[in-house]
Amino acid sequence: MASLNHPGDLKYSKTDEWVRVEGDEVVIGITDYAQDQLGDIVYVELPWESGENIAFEGKFGDIESVKATSELMSPLSGDVIGSNEELKEHPEYINDYPYEKGWMVRLKLSDPSQLDNLLNADQYLEYLQGR
Repeated sequence: MASLNHPGDLKYSKTDEWVRVEGDEVVIGITDYAQDQLGDIVYVELPWESGENIAFEGKFGDIESVKATSELMSPLSGDVIGSNEELKEHPEYINDYPYEKGWMVRLKLSDPSQLDNLLNADQYLEYLQGR
């Protein structure tokens, strides 16, 4: 696990999503740890249309790897204002660049206080070590 990347400027959920806060908007993706556990990502289904409401801990998509198919669960609630269209043709971006080109969805936050439930990078690493 020491070789996995967990940038210090992001927040993390215990369900292995990362969150980049940009004012009252957030960008969400899966962590390097989650991608490593899943294996090479070969397909992702996201809410491609803006305006869809995603509930706290609600499903926001599906991800398929060479090992498994999993549901993507949101650590925050909000309205979709964009999804990473490049992942339709290049789901491998999640494998190679989970925090850059591999971002998944952008939300307008419904409840900013939900950010308080997320972990910083050090807390997330400690959480992973305790698994």
